[in-house]
Amino acid sequence: MIISKAPVRISLGGGGTDLASYYSKFGGFLIAGGIDKYIFICINRRFERSIKLSYSKTEVVESVGQVQHKIFREALRLAGVENQVELSSIADVPANCGLGSSSSFTVALLTALRSYNRDFASLRDLAEEACRIEIDILGAPIGKQDQYMAAYGGVTALTFEKDGTVHVEPLRMPNGKLVELEYNIGLFYTGIERSASDILAAQDQKTKEDDQAIIERLHGIKQIGLETRRLFEKGDIDSFGELLHQHWKTKKKLSSAISNPFIDEAYEEALRAGALGGKIMGAGGGGFFMFYCPGTKAKVIQSLTAMGLRYFPFRFDFEGAKIVANLRK
Repeated sequence: MIISKAPVRISLGGGGTDLASYYSKFGGFLIAGGIDKYIFICINRRFERSIKLSYSKTEVVESVGQVQHKIFREALRLAGVENQVELSSIADVPANCGLGSSSSFTVALLTALRSYNRDFASLRDLAEEACRIEIDILGAPIGKQDQYMAAYGGVTALTFEKDGTVHVEPLRMPNGKLVELEYNIGLFYTGIERSASDILAAQDQKTKEDDQAIIERLHGIKQIGLETRRLFEKGDIDSFGELLHQHWKTKKKLSSAISNPFIDEAYEEALRAGALGGKIMGAGGGGFFMFYCPGTKAKVIQSLTAMGLRYFPFRFDFEGAKIVANLRK
């Protein structure tokens, strides 16, 4: 039996510029942080020659081509595992929550399959293979942020070149500032599950069509990401809250589906309680809210939980994708 894990992530600045429709023309940049909430994959050799998969459903099939779960199917094909295997997944977060859990699932699965095959893969290999499955094979309208963060973890700057090359740079912050940043961020679950596909597909299409309003907003979001890196590296983390507020105002203009009256009211309530800024994780429409609350976190927690949001404590993860148990004989 082999067990792997990969972290989910929070996007700290520049999110949305990792889609090929944008970075292939202008180059993209963002900062994100892997957090200590994971997708776990367990893989074991099965006595029967069939394939058994356990997730929110259970599948028992005779061949890879019969597998209904698209990511399981394509990862098994990529790894060349054809039968006599059992796989199960466990998640610390719900699906469609804006934390990149689908890509974390893919990276954790590839990590487990590589180990099962006794085959080494670098973190970059895992990220690129996950991108290949999700974007190239399955055609998901997503970017490359989630796969790279699931593989690498950490508080990380990602630069997306026009040719698709991704540069990965761990952020260097003055002593103590990373702990302060972690403490001042409040993460809250809205209770709203949503699919990012429709929002991202619309943004992707408009970018391909050179919609100048969308492109200018994405330019602005990329600049916020670059400024976030500058502030973090000099230790001025309180100004991050103000950038978050700018980011949220700009992000909302990308699509009317990013927010709704409940989300807007929760945002205003957090500001009244002392948050400097915040934004919905992922494409928007629900999932997790992130706020920066220096010295006011307890009050923000009290105010938002009274509205029905769920506070979700976390720590940053610096290990990325890894094997946590290998009991293979």
